Amino acid sequence: MIVTFKSAAAGDVIMFGDVARRMMELMGKRPDAQGIVTVEQLPDAIARLRAAAAADKARHAGLQDEDLPQNETGESGKRPYVSLAQRAAPLLELLEWAQKKKKPVTWGV
Repeated sequence: MIVTFKSAAAGDVIMFGDVARRMMELMGKRPDAQGIVTVEQLPDAIARLRAAAAADKARHAGLQDEDLPQNETGESGKRPYVSLAQRAAPLLELLEWAQKKKKPVTWGV
């Protein structure tokens, strides 16, 4: 399953379903098939996602590439490992643009 995050403020962000659900949970949202981050909820969602990304970076600080996992398993099968901080970056950018332009962010499959 693919989930698309959308806002009138910026371009769409497309993620695998399992990754998108994790991002929703990190933002404090229920990982439903469809949802919204309202303009009022954007500051909290951004802060939560930034904190999770920072914690992920801190966990991996000082590790060499060979110490990191090479692969991960998701709903689409085995795929190259991508850190939480890297996965969160495009969504954070969308949320920040939405906050600047006072537009909500929605998602759906």
